[in-house]
Amino acid sequence: MPINAKCGINYKGYTYYLGKVESIMAKKKKLKGTKGKRIARYIGRFFLWLFSTLILLFIGLYFMLLYINKGPSPYVRDLFVASVMESSAGGVLSQMFLSNEEIAAIQAQNNTEDFAEVTDTTLITIVTNEDVSENDVSDNSVEEADPDHDGIELHEVRGPMYYGMIMIVYDPSRVRVAVTDTFSYDGGGTTLMDLVAQNDCVAGINGGKYDDEIGLGTGGMPEGIVVSNGELLMGDPDTVYGVYGFTNDNVLVVGNMTASAAMGMGIRDAVSFGPALIVNGVPANYSGVGSGLNPRTAIGQRADGAVLLLVIEGRQTSSMGASMSDLIDIMMEYGAVNAANLDGGMSSSMIYNGEEIITNCTLRYPRRIPTAFVVERREE
Repeated sequence: MPINAKCGINYKGYTYYLGKVESIMAKKKKLKGTKGKRIARYIGRFFLWLFSTLILLFIGLYFMLLYINKGPSPYVRDLFVASVMESSAGGVLSQMFLSNEEIAAIQAQNNTEDFAEVTDTTLITIVTNEDVSENDVSDNSVEEADPDHDGIELHEVRGPMYYGMIMIVYDPSRVRVAVTDTFSYDGGGTTLMDLVAQNDCVAGINGGKYDDEIGLGTGGMPEGIVVSNGELLMGDPDTVYGVYGFTNDNVLVVGNMTASAAMGMGIRDAVSFGPALIVNGVPANYSGVGSGLNPRTAIGQRADGAVLLLVIEGRQTSSMGASMSDLIDIMMEYGAVNAANLDGGMSSSMIYNGEEIITNCTLRYPRRIPTAFVVERREE
């Protein structure tokens, strides 16, 4: 490939001049550099747009929260403050704008009063299988309510701001407290689905209070009292707790008492949370909105002994949640003589026949809990 006198390269009959080759290479290099700068410019513009959008969103969110907490509507403010202060981590949305004294005053004006009374067990007369006649079983209304004859009814409950399910368990002896293997701050709890499956049960709802610092708890350490199968697993004998659970006679007890008093009256399964919603047929008094709108779980019992398990979805576009006053209204509608609020929020869920029919609102992995009320399979 000889080089001619004109400083060109002769290759396969074509002559390429060095100057032209250098020019072409320079243009390619320039185009490559221009393309890289263009890509870098586009990336820079994208991140500038993203940053500006986030700033605008944060500014908009700030002024929206400011308007809610400090705006002209006391009702909206009270409902919002009561709702976020019940959550594990949401309280900061009001604490940014209101003092602790202002928040405490709002909570005091929108709460459910505590009962001094404890359940009168004589008000419950449990209807056993022997009390049900053949005519009752063949009645069309019974067929519609319990078509698979598993002793359980399911009903949807709806309100202006909530959706949920209430489960009616005819035989209260089937309802008991299931617990995770070990109570520990370090070890995790157990999902409701696993608690139901491990105990070979047909249904279940989440149970009592547990340690859950800013919503990041592992669900392994309950708080208050825990009684399962007649054994006191958690609770100081001389400390007063809100006790919500069943006696050996399958009567739901709702009230404040020491752990030793609870065991003395024959409590077989119980947890703590609260407040009590209905005691001896009397609904709790509440002020203002009664509490905020949140996911809720509650337990109750009718005069015939049937157990009411209620779970309300919340913090979703389809269901913002229910207040304590909503729970009272639902339980009264379904004939509860005694009823109590259980743990709610991200823990609220209901399992039936291996399916989560009411889903909790957690954005992380399935919520782990230390206790649950489960429903044993019906004996043939």
